[in-house]
Amino acid sequence: MKKITFVSMLITVAILIMGGCKSKDKAASMEVQKMSIRTEQVHAEEVEQTYEYTAIVEANAVNNIAPLTGGRIDRIYVEVGDRVSKGKVLVQMNENSLKQAKAQLDNLKTSFQRIDELYKVGGTSKSDWDAMKTQLDVAQTTYDNLLENTRLISPISGVVTQRNYDSGDLYGGLPVVQVQQITPVKMNVNISETLFKQVKVGTPVTVKVDAYGDEEFKGKVSLIYPTMDGATHTFPVEVQLANGDTRVRPGMYARVTINFGSQKHVVVPDEAIFRQQGSGNRYVYVYKDGKVSFNQVNIGRHLDKAYELLSGDVHDGDMVATTGLARLKDGLEVTVENK
Repeated sequence: MKKITFVSMLITVAILIMGGCKSKDKAASMEVQKMSIRTEQVHAEEVEQTYEYTAIVEANAVNNIAPLTGGRIDRIYVEVGDRVSKGKVLVQMNENSLKQAKAQLDNLKTSFQRIDELYKVGGTSKSDWDAMKTQLDVAQTTYDNLLENTRLISPISGVVTQRNYDSGDLYGGLPVVQVQQITPVKMNVNISETLFKQVKVGTPVTVKVDAYGDEEFKGKVSLIYPTMDGATHTFPVEVQLANGDTRVRPGMYARVTINFGSQKHVVVPDEAIFRQQGSGNRYVYVYKDGKVSFNQVNIGRHLDKAYELLSGDVHDGDMVATTGLARLKDGLEVTVENK
């Protein structure tokens, strides 16, 4: 009986030993199956907050030169491309109506002078004097309006960009000529509302236009609109270039760069950014204590071979995965093999 009990004990011990070996083999097998990744430590650094916007160059002011009433165009003094100064006569309309108004005005001036002398010595009533003065004022206004619409002058200094008639044509509704002020020129860009407090009138900008490649032109913010676009959460800002040499012309395609200073942000390598398929969301896997965690991030500027992080649970000094991102998942145990 004792012999049988001893044999049973030996068998039990053997089973336990074999079970222990199998557990060790299983643990070793699981250890072998852990995914191997590479990591890189990230750091926070000062990053310039520069943003580039696209825009179309516009004239600072556009004036369509035309008379208020119809008539014959006697003479046009300018051609497309001519530079004109403020106050220059550009168009002479037919003067027949003006001459008639001038003759009527002169007659009324003579009549008013007579009645005014009589009124001063009591030879006429105040009502007669008032009636004649009213007629004179109306005639003067009519003449002034006709004069303004007979000799058409430029209200700005600029360049003639359109001419729609020839001398002798009847005015038909289109502007006779158009003048654009191109010193300065302006551009309108839409900026995110998150930057509203950082934009100031006078903020310097740089502008590049396709016609001049990488050559930069210096400008400034000239106007900040007070309202936001509720759909895009942006607000319009006007940028101005002095353009003293008139090299930048309206209609050119421009890229406007504005520097909003610098901010300290975590910067991660390109290969640490994982973009989820089917969405624009981006993620970073942070490695700690043998596991990786899945963290959604918002990226900013691309800096050589790294991205600035604008938000996300990634901090200065963290280790982030740079390989195998498509096969990782939140909480996965991994091993690190950095060279």
